Parts: sequence; C-alpha cells; structure tokens
Amino acid sequence: MRHGSTRVLIGLAGFLFGACAAHSQATTDEQPAAPAAPAAVAKSTPKPAAPRRIPLPVPRPASVASAGDGGLGIDPPQAAPSSPAQAAPAAKAPAEMTPQAIVERANATLNAMTSMSAQFVQVGQNGRRLEGDLYVQKPGRMRFEYRAAPLEIVADGTSVAIRDRKLNTQDVYSIGQTPLKFLLKERVDLARDTKLVSAENEGDLVSVTLEDRSTFGGTSRVTLFFDPKTFALKQWLVVDPQGYETNVSLRNVQLQAKLDQNLFNINFTRVLQ
Repeated sequence: MRHGSTRVLIGLAGFLFGACAAHSQATTDEQPAAPAAPAAVAKSTPKPAAPRRIPLPVPRPASVASAGDGGLGIDPPQAAPSSPAQAAPAAKAPAEMTPQAIVERANATLNAMTSMSAQFVQVGQNGRRLEGDLYVQKPGRMRFEYRAAPLEIVADGTSVAIRDRKLNTQDVYSIGQTPLKFLLKERVDLARDTKLVSAENEGDLVSVTLEDRSTFGGTSRVTLFFDPKTFALKQWLVVDPQGYETNVSLRNVQLQAKLDQNLFNINFTRVLQ
C-alpha cells in the first residue's frame, strides 16, 4: 500500500510534466502513387498543347512589354506563390531551436510562475482516468484535489502528504524524496538541478526530458511538454522507478493566481474521515 501511494506521488508530483503525443504513420499516402501511372497517358497530350500556345502569345506581348523579357512573361505568376514559401521557415523556427535554447525557454517559463491554478486530467498506464484541481504556490507548496476519488496530495514547503480517505491513511514524505523539489523551487535551472536527457521539438509540442535519481524508490524520468510558440506548459509524462507511466494534461491554467494559503496546510495529527 505504501508503494501504491508512492506511485501516486511520483506520478503526480511532477506537476509540470507533459504527456507524450501519439504518432501514427499513414501508409495510404503511398497508394495514391499508383494512379501516377496514367501520367504516361498525359505525356501524349503535349500535341494538343500546341494549339494552346498559339493564343498565349497574343496576350503575352502586353505583359512582355511591361516585363521587358518575352521569355519570362509567364514567370511572374510563379514568383507570387514563392513568397509564401519563404514565410514557411518562420513557422518552422521552433524546430531550429537548439536543445540549449529549448531548456532556457523552459527555465524562463517555470521561473516566471510564482503561483498557478489549473484543472488536470490524469491517465494512468492502466487507462484509468482521473480529474481534479491543481494549486501551486512557490516556493514549495502544492495541492492536488481529486474529483470522484478519495485522494489528496498536499505539499507545505518541506513535506508532502498523501491522504487517502477511503483507506484512512496519510503518508508523509520529504520534498527531497520526490520530483517536487526542483519544480517547486523559487528559481530553477533544469540543466543544473536535474540530469537532462533530451530537449527537442516534436511538432505540436516542445519537450524536455529529465531524470531524477534521488526520488523515493529509485530513478524517475519526467518529460515537460510546452507549446512551441508561447512555451506555455501543456502536459507532462512521468515514468516512475517501476516503469509505470502517468500522463497528465492541464487546462484552464491561471498564472499568478491569488490562492488561499490554507490549501497547503498539513495536519500531522489529523484523523481522516
């Protein structure tokens, strides 16, 4: 039972970690290549194309006279679509970010957050879905409130309590034994405070993967997912020392929220009901 509580803690304590997006490969894209065979028939059409070239020179001289190049009168229409093609690299700019730049942006996002409230959706490896509310107040304080579940996780700055009203238990851990310790710091440097595994652009999300070898039970791996444009925190994925995955996504996030400080009190003598 204690390991079960620890799994909940490790899976949820990394409140800033994002879920992996599923990647599907479409094989049907190769099937349209088969109809390309009729292209051989299209090659026989250049002969009727000749009559089309006859009327073209008639309107072309006007454009040619203005363009000053009779052979390039057809090119300007092609130059117009080429300009949007030049805008494409700007949209792909996040993909060109170096891992160091991604980590620096992630640090900036985390350090700009002094408090936060959000709704979360948690999906465990067994497919079980839980929802609730999350509250964070730096430094060191956090609270997970579950709906339709007897669980509650509270961090008061030094300790983390996992309350299970159904089992009538309250397990208390030091923040230093959980992934919370660097996430709830007033200032964090992911490269210095954790072991960086990777930082990369995954298309619709930017990810930073970390390892923490000092968590209770062994090494945990956590992945933060950010919006590639705004670097707003979107999701997280935590893999605990036993290999159990927990996916969490955030919504209705409010930064710098004014929170009731009583949310983060731990009653160590509390009798659960």
